[in-house]
Amino acid sequence: MTRWLLAVGVLIPLYSAQATQDPEAVYNRVCAACHAGQLPTAPKRGDQAAWAPRLAQGMETLVQHVTEGFKAMPPRGLCMECRAEDYQAIILLMSE
Repeated sequence: MTRWLLAVGVLIPLYSAQATQDPEAVYNRVCAACHAGQLPTAPKRGDQAAWAPRLAQGMETLVQHVTEGFKAMPPRGLCMECRAEDYQAIILLMSE
């Protein structure tokens, strides 16, 4: 029983740290409006050269930029139901 509780205790944080929404679906619904090339200052999905200096700032900074808004990025990236984990997953999707 103790081993089972220990295993659950280890796995719960991993489960809760995962995105709650499908990153591809959120990108298509919300992010593509700017990150597919319509907004010149928004890094395009898959443009690794544009994403490299941003990723170098750290994921925490990038999530903060999305959450609070940054330059032309509106607060929460207009995804009001997204959590930090969702933003992380979407950032990784766009930066690949």
